[in-house]
Amino acid sequence: MPSDLPSDARILVVDDHVEMGRMLQEPLADAGWTVDLATGGQEALTLIRSRVYDAVLTDLRMEKVDGLDVLAAAHAVDAELPVLLMTAFGGVESAVEAMRRGAYHYFTKPFRLDEVRLYLGRALEDRRLRAEHRALKSQERSGLGALVGRSAPMRGLYELIDRVAHAAAPVLLRGESGSGKELVARALHLEGPRASGPFVAVNCTALPGPLLESELFGHVKGAFTGATSVRRGLFVEAHGGTLFLDEIGDMPTELQARLLRVLEDGEVRAVGSDASRTVDVRVVAATHQDLEARVREGRFRADLFYRLNVVTLRVPSLKERREDIPQLVEHFTTRSRARNPRSRVTSLSPEVVAALGAMPWPGNVRELENLVERLVVLVPRETVTLEDLSPHAPIPEPVSPLAQAQEGVWTLRKLEGEYIHWMVQHCGGNKTRAAELLGIDVSTIHRRERER
Repeated sequence: MPSDLPSDARILVVDDHVEMGRMLQEPLADAGWTVDLATGGQEALTLIRSRVYDAVLTDLRMEKVDGLDVLAAAHAVDAELPVLLMTAFGGVESAVEAMRRGAYHYFTKPFRLDEVRLYLGRALEDRRLRAEHRALKSQERSGLGALVGRSAPMRGLYELIDRVAHAAAPVLLRGESGSGKELVARALHLEGPRASGPFVAVNCTALPGPLLESELFGHVKGAFTGATSVRRGLFVEAHGGTLFLDEIGDMPTELQARLLRVLEDGEVRAVGSDASRTVDVRVVAATHQDLEARVREGRFRADLFYRLNVVTLRVPSLKERREDIPQLVEHFTTRSRARNPRSRVTSLSPEVVAALGAMPWPGNVRELENLVERLVVLVPRETVTLEDLSPHAPIPEPVSPLAQAQEGVWTLRKLEGEYIHWMVQHCGGNKTRAAELLGIDVSTIHRRERER
């Protein structure tokens, strides 16, 4: 095998002509790869869901379940799984459409085996490099700073983080409690030019006004009873980095003017001091409050609101990104096991993950994380079952679209789209399973999601 081709990979070859599949299987296995053969698209879907593959090589034209269906199913399981297609000359137009949908490459028949090996090797090398890049990013973000999720709302958030991270303006993060706003703040810090500087976080509801003032701006010795030493304050500690002000909507009004002064002038004055000190700090603030309403009520300064609201990112709730729940569960299970090495739990059953996907999650990602850790600590077996889950989380059924439609007249297309969305929720975000139950292609689910 040429030295430039990655080894130790698992490849899935899909072709409903057994002879063609075997003709590919043997030389690819000789190249050092483990090669599974699926004699049709339906078998391929089963294998993709049950095993981990590094690449898929599939025929385009197959009965019932074709290569585009295999492509959609593979990317529903792993968005970065490279899929290469084989087609006769007459299928080139469909192959080009497959490339538009994310296929890695396509071959026209007849093709050369060395060409197949070459492009498979490139696909595997690209996958390895992406995995290494993610691992490095994960190390940089040191666990708690890592954002998890591949859903459309999260992908949109990642794009905004990339665009905003290098700006100097304050950022306002809006979203429900427990949705992960501090993780987004850390990502903004680590992706920007201040990554080597400090990241300092404070919850504005955790301290009463006078203590919060001292915490933020510092104090001199003797500034008030109990001030027996000098305190620099968090603005000074965050110099050259990022200061994260969580729940800014609850900051006492008397401190809001001082915060505005720092944002406008870049100077901070310690409590009890006559001298100001210049600081270079990027402020990221977060709130679950309706700040516009609080401005109208006179509980939040309008000028501070406008100063903070230059760049706003909305962090989606868990209800809006249910398809991320399986990945979040795996992430939290791994982390909880590291914290609790005596635990026997290694995974949550598919039925449990599906049930978690149907829950309302008023506490968002934080609530899910706490539940997973509770299960890891308390369940005395390797796999958590529905029986283990029920004492800790009553599981409601998702509200049927038919029940929702009782309140008004829905078009047939709207009812169909809502039913597809409901089925994906019912399956815990597993679109491949939802498509099987509905008797449709995964690509149809993706298309209807874009239309909602």
